[in-house]
Amino acid sequence: MKRAITLAGGGPAAGLHIGVLKRLAEQKITFDVWALSCIGAWVGLVYNQCDPGKEVQQTYRFFRDGVFRDDDSYSRFPVNTVFGPDNRANLGALFQFLLDPTNYKNVVMPNEILRSVSSTMDMMTDKSKWNEGDINRWWLNDVLAVNPMSRFMTSMMYLSNISGLSRILYPESSFMKAIKFHRLYEKDKPFIFHNAWNISKKELQLFCNKPGFKPKDYKCITPASLCACSALPFVEETVTIEDDIYCEGALVDTVNFKRLLEDHPDLDEVWISRIVSSGQVRPPLNIAEALGNLCMLFAATVGEDDVKLFRYHVKEDPRWKRVQIVEIQVPHHITFEWTRGNLDHGCKLGYRAADDAIKKL
Repeated sequence: MKRAITLAGGGPAAGLHIGVLKRLAEQKITFDVWALSCIGAWVGLVYNQCDPGKEVQQTYRFFRDGVFRDDDSYSRFPVNTVFGPDNRANLGALFQFLLDPTNYKNVVMPNEILRSVSSTMDMMTDKSKWNEGDINRWWLNDVLAVNPMSRFMTSMMYLSNISGLSRILYPESSFMKAIKFHRLYEKDKPFIFHNAWNISKKELQLFCNKPGFKPKDYKCITPASLCACSALPFVEETVTIEDDIYCEGALVDTVNFKRLLEDHPDLDEVWISRIVSSGQVRPPLNIAEALGNLCMLFAATVGEDDVKLFRYHVKEDPRWKRVQIVEIQVPHHITFEWTRGNLDHGCKLGYRAADDAIKKL
């Protein structure tokens, strides 16, 4: 029997994948093909470069000690340990912005200032506008939008040449060197591939650990490709590979089902471990949760649709009717925090979800 597993995206809920892999390893269920995206690529690549027999333990330790933050520390610094600011790029963008004379144009707008004075007088004399909505709009347009310093700082924040909030790709860092990429290319390794979106060419690019695999449009897995596949807009910087710019591919194709079936037509089983679902979206209590929802809403619907398409094509296309799909159900009661407690919680949920899937076989 030839099996494949797809590990999809979901960032801080990486523990779900680790728990799933732990239960499958106990059942001695192995895979010939690994189709990965986003955090699923990180878990899958780390897992497959570990020492034989120690994959689960070493993968867990890699994420616990190298990515996730202690719960008490996270409570007042809600960022994982690897989303560091790109200080050199940020300073370069700052100086470039400050030294460009065109960025000082339209900072002071006398006509707008006069208009805001008139609008303010009208606001003060018209009691019908003394409500929260009109006051906040007045503050935006007649205070902040006309203040030269506010205008300059806002344009510097939004319009300087900064493509993301953080950067992970530092090939010489101890964090990246902890992943032994050369082990992925050993002869006994399964076929492993992950995706990333090529912004320059407007196409999905696949990266694998088998050089020369046909079709030849696969590129080799590298530290850069791994960081590219998780470069989520407004979270991570884009990654440049061979002059092309890449960002996360999971928001385009979550489970890589089309190429998985086309390039591996002899598959018998496909196991799907997907993290994000629309049922997990909850009313945000702060900006961190609101940003999480922004990404999760798109990722959830894309992922759900991908799995539906996957099932449809397997059912309708005679080439793949024999393929059995085993979907590990996504638990709704998970959280998206980069805490060690949440990692452990996800591991337990993933373990139980995989156990349920095994029992249904």
